[in-house]
Amino acid sequence: MSSGKINYGPKILVFSTEKISDPAIDMAGLLKLHYPPTVYTISIPCSSAVKPKWILHALKQGFDGVFIAADGTDCPYGESCTEKTAQVVSQTHEIMKEKGIEPARLKMAAICSVCSEAFVKHVKSFTSYLTNSSN
Repeated sequence: MSSGKINYGPKILVFSTEKISDPAIDMAGLLKLHYPPTVYTISIPCSSAVKPKWILHALKQGFDGVFIAADGTDCPYGESCTEKTAQVVSQTHEIMKEKGIEPARLKMAAICSVCSEAFVKHVKSFTSYLTNSSN
């Protein structure tokens, strides 16, 4: 007998940026580019502001994966945004290894303001990986 709960797949938290990746994610919806309904977004000013403790907290709270939609070179807060975000990801991967958490549960990709299709492709690929790695 079914519990009535529908499993749509892994829960993914996306940190997206207000000026760069948010418009791409919004456009994905307007263009009816479908991705899993278990993808949740939090808007932040700059992707380099993400803290390792936020990522670890999301995983502890039941998210299967965290995706950082980085600004790339278009970041209004500085050209080194991608490098700084990559350092946060690298640092978090090390912490995840120490805690026995699979580092592949954290992904990052630069998503420009018109990269709706790229965002959907990344999220679908990440969803597929998380689905297959949990089996």
